Amino acid sequence: MNQSQLCPRFEKAMDILSKRWTALIIYSLLPGPQRFNAIESFLPNLSGKVLSERLRELEAEGLIRRDVYPEVPVRIEYSLTEKGNALSPLLEGIGTWAKQWINPES
Repeated sequence: MNQSQLCPRFEKAMDILSKRWTALIIYSLLPGPQRFNAIESFLPNLSGKVLSERLRELEAEGLIRRDVYPEVPVRIEYSLTEKGNALSPLLEGIGTWAKQWINPES
């Protein structure tokens, strides 16, 4: 693959992942399906409105799946698709890098 073929794909990937909260939402889903409130608790500084927006965007991109269970009350869970799960090594690599090089207090 030459550079001209890589750039649009790389740029699109960076557009998706660089949106505020997106990578952290994906990271929160790595262990398995989560309900909205669990994701919201994992990211306490994230507003419910922005979380809803990001979840819709990630679903539209095919990175997450929204499963609705017809119970009373209705239960909705979010999980990573195969495409979303493929980001796992990348996010784990960033975590490893951050532990070694990033000082959270600076």
